[in-house]
Amino acid sequence: MYKTLEDITEIAPMKKVLAKIVADDPMFVPKYQTDGSACCDLVANVPMNSNNVRQLTIVHRGTVLVDCGFSMEVPPGYKANIMARSGWATKGLIVTNGPGQIDSDYRNRIKVIVTNVGAQNPVVIQHGERIAQMSIEPVYMFEWEMVSELSTTNRLGGFGSTGGMSK
Repeated sequence: MYKTLEDITEIAPMKKVLAKIVADDPMFVPKYQTDGSACCDLVANVPMNSNNVRQLTIVHRGTVLVDCGFSMEVPPGYKANIMARSGWATKGLIVTNGPGQIDSDYRNRIKVIVTNVGAQNPVVIQHGERIAQMSIEPVYMFEWEMVSELSTTNRLGGFGSTGGMSK
Protein backbone atom coordinates (compact mmCIF):
# COMPACT_ATOMS: atom_id res chain seq x y z
CA MET A 1 0.00 0.00 0.00
CA TYR A 2 1.33 3.44 -0.92
CA LYS A 3 1.67 6.00 1.88
CA THR A 4 2.93 9.03 -0.05
CA LEU A 5 3.54 9.97 -3.66
CA GLU A 6 7.23 9.34 -3.07
CA ASP A 7 6.39 5.68 -2.35
CA ILE A 8 5.12 5.21 -5.90
CA THR A 9 8.04 3.97 -7.94
CA GLU A 10 6.13 2.86 -11.00
CA ILE A 11 3.34 4.70 -12.75
CA ALA A 12 0.95 2.68 -14.86
CA PRO A 13 1.17 3.68 -18.53
CA MET A 14 -1.95 5.00 -20.23
CA LYS A 15 -3.71 2.17 -22.04
CA LYS A 16 -4.16 2.87 -25.75
CA VAL A 17 -7.08 1.63 -27.85
CA LEU A 18 -6.87 1.76 -31.65
CA ALA A 19 -9.77 3.61 -33.29
CA LYS A 20 -10.16 4.32 -37.01
CA ILE A 21 -10.80 7.89 -38.20
CA VAL A 22 -11.68 9.69 -41.44
CA ALA A 23 -10.91 13.40 -41.00
CA ASP A 24 -11.51 16.33 -43.34
CA ASP A 25 -8.06 17.65 -42.40
CA PRO A 26 -5.34 16.64 -39.90
CA MET A 27 -6.39 19.57 -37.68
CA PHE A 28 -9.62 17.68 -36.89
CA VAL A 29 -7.91 14.54 -35.54
CA PRO A 30 -8.58 14.74 -31.77
CA LYS A 31 -5.45 15.49 -29.76
CA TYR A 32 -4.35 14.93 -26.19
CA GLN A 33 -2.86 18.17 -24.86
CA THR A 34 -0.59 16.55 -22.23
CA ASP A 35 0.82 13.09 -21.48
CA GLY A 36 -1.58 12.80 -18.54
CA SER A 37 -4.73 13.96 -20.34
CA ALA A 38 -7.65 11.58 -19.87
CA CYS A 39 -9.52 13.17 -22.77
CA CYS A 40 -8.63 14.40 -26.23
CA ASP A 41 -9.94 17.70 -27.53
CA LEU A 42 -12.49 18.05 -30.33
CA VAL A 43 -12.18 20.99 -32.71
CA ALA A 44 -15.01 22.99 -34.32
CA ASN A 45 -15.40 22.61 -38.09
CA VAL A 46 -17.43 25.75 -38.77
CA PRO A 47 -18.64 26.46 -42.31
CA MET A 48 -18.33 29.91 -43.85
CA ASN A 49 -21.30 32.10 -42.92
CA SER A 50 -23.00 34.78 -45.04
CA ASN A 51 -20.37 37.34 -43.91
CA ASN A 52 -17.53 35.08 -45.15
CA VAL A 53 -16.53 34.35 -41.53
CA ARG A 54 -16.09 30.86 -40.08
CA GLN A 55 -17.70 31.29 -36.66
CA LEU A 56 -20.87 30.28 -34.81
CA THR A 57 -22.72 32.66 -32.52
CA ILE A 58 -24.78 31.04 -29.77
CA VAL A 59 -27.29 33.36 -28.11
CA HIS A 60 -28.33 32.98 -24.45
CA ARG A 61 -30.28 29.71 -24.15
CA GLY A 62 -29.48 28.91 -27.77
CA THR A 63 -28.44 25.43 -28.88
CA VAL A 64 -26.33 24.54 -31.92
CA LEU A 65 -24.94 21.38 -33.45
CA VAL A 66 -21.18 21.74 -34.05
CA ASP A 67 -19.46 19.50 -36.58
CA CYS A 68 -16.03 18.22 -35.49
CA GLY A 69 -14.60 17.49 -38.94
CA PHE A 70 -14.38 13.70 -38.72
CA SER A 71 -16.07 10.32 -38.52
CA MET A 72 -14.67 7.49 -36.44
CA GLU A 73 -15.00 3.79 -35.73
CA VAL A 74 -15.03 3.00 -32.03
CA PRO A 75 -13.77 -0.56 -31.48
CA PRO A 76 -16.34 -3.18 -30.39
CA GLY A 77 -16.57 -3.39 -26.60
CA TYR A 78 -15.94 0.36 -26.16
CA LYS A 79 -17.82 3.64 -26.35
CA ALA A 80 -16.65 7.22 -26.68
CA ASN A 81 -17.95 9.97 -24.38
CA ILE A 82 -18.17 13.64 -25.36
CA MET A 83 -18.08 16.18 -22.54
CA ALA A 84 -17.74 19.92 -22.06
CA ARG A 85 -14.32 21.50 -21.71
CA SER A 86 -14.00 23.29 -18.39
CA GLY A 87 -13.03 26.60 -20.01
CA TRP A 88 -16.24 26.70 -22.02
CA ALA A 89 -18.31 25.51 -19.08
CA THR A 90 -17.13 28.49 -17.02
CA LYS A 91 -18.58 30.69 -19.77
CA GLY A 92 -21.90 28.83 -19.62
CA LEU A 93 -21.41 26.67 -22.70
CA ILE A 94 -22.32 23.04 -21.99
CA VAL A 95 -22.62 19.81 -23.95
CA THR A 96 -26.40 19.58 -23.86
CA ASN A 97 -26.67 15.79 -23.67
CA GLY A 98 -23.37 15.52 -21.80
CA PRO A 99 -21.84 13.21 -21.74
CA GLY A 100 -22.82 12.31 -25.27
CA GLN A 101 -22.27 8.64 -26.07
CA ILE A 102 -20.81 7.27 -29.31
CA ASP A 103 -21.56 3.58 -29.81
CA SER A 104 -19.17 1.20 -31.55
CA ASP A 105 -21.57 0.73 -34.49
CA TYR A 106 -21.96 4.49 -35.22
CA ARG A 107 -20.12 5.60 -38.39
CA ASN A 108 -21.47 9.09 -39.17
CA ARG A 109 -20.01 12.54 -38.46
CA ILE A 110 -19.02 13.39 -34.91
CA LYS A 111 -20.98 16.44 -33.83
CA VAL A 112 -21.44 18.12 -30.47
CA ILE A 113 -24.72 19.60 -29.23
CA VAL A 114 -23.84 22.73 -27.22
CA THR A 115 -26.09 25.17 -25.36
CA ASN A 116 -25.33 28.60 -23.94
CA VAL A 117 -26.92 28.35 -20.48
CA GLY A 118 -24.91 31.00 -18.69
CA ALA A 119 -23.84 34.02 -20.64
CA GLN A 120 -26.46 36.68 -21.25
CA ASN A 121 -24.26 37.78 -24.13
CA PRO A 122 -23.78 35.53 -27.14
CA VAL A 123 -20.90 33.03 -27.10
CA VAL A 124 -18.82 32.85 -30.29
CA ILE A 125 -17.08 29.67 -31.47
CA GLN A 126 -14.35 30.14 -34.06
CA HIS A 127 -13.44 27.59 -36.73
CA GLY A 128 -10.63 25.38 -35.39
CA GLU A 129 -11.36 26.20 -31.73
CA ARG A 130 -11.34 23.35 -29.21
CA ILE A 131 -14.97 23.00 -28.13
CA ALA A 132 -15.36 19.67 -26.30
CA GLN A 133 -13.40 16.68 -25.08
CA MET A 134 -13.73 12.97 -25.73
CA SER A 135 -12.76 9.87 -23.76
CA ILE A 136 -13.03 6.16 -24.46
CA GLU A 137 -14.10 3.46 -22.03
CA PRO A 138 -15.12 -0.20 -22.02
CA VAL A 139 -18.79 -1.11 -22.24
CA TYR A 140 -20.45 -3.71 -20.05
CA MET A 141 -23.83 -4.98 -21.16
CA PHE A 142 -26.62 -6.10 -18.88
CA GLU A 143 -27.61 -9.71 -18.89
CA TRP A 144 -31.08 -9.74 -17.35
CA GLU A 145 -32.25 -12.33 -14.86
CA MET A 146 -36.02 -12.36 -14.41
CA VAL A 147 -36.91 -12.80 -10.72
CA SER A 148 -40.09 -12.43 -8.68
CA GLU A 149 -38.54 -10.04 -6.16
CA LEU A 150 -35.33 -8.13 -5.40
CA SER A 151 -33.11 -8.40 -2.34
CA THR A 152 -33.79 -5.93 0.47
CA THR A 153 -31.47 -3.20 1.76
CA ASN A 154 -31.55 -0.63 4.57
CA ARG A 155 -32.23 2.15 2.08
CA LEU A 156 -35.72 3.61 2.29
CA GLY A 157 -36.14 5.45 -1.01
CA GLY A 158 -34.51 7.62 -3.64
CA PHE A 159 -34.38 11.21 -4.93
CA GLY A 160 -32.67 12.66 -1.88
CA SER A 161 -33.74 10.00 0.60
CA THR A 162 -30.20 9.56 1.96
CA GLY A 163 -30.10 13.20 3.10
CA GLY A 164 -28.07 16.22 2.14
CA MET A 165 -30.87 17.80 0.13
CA SER A 166 -32.44 21.05 1.29
CA LYS A 167 -36.19 20.83 1.64
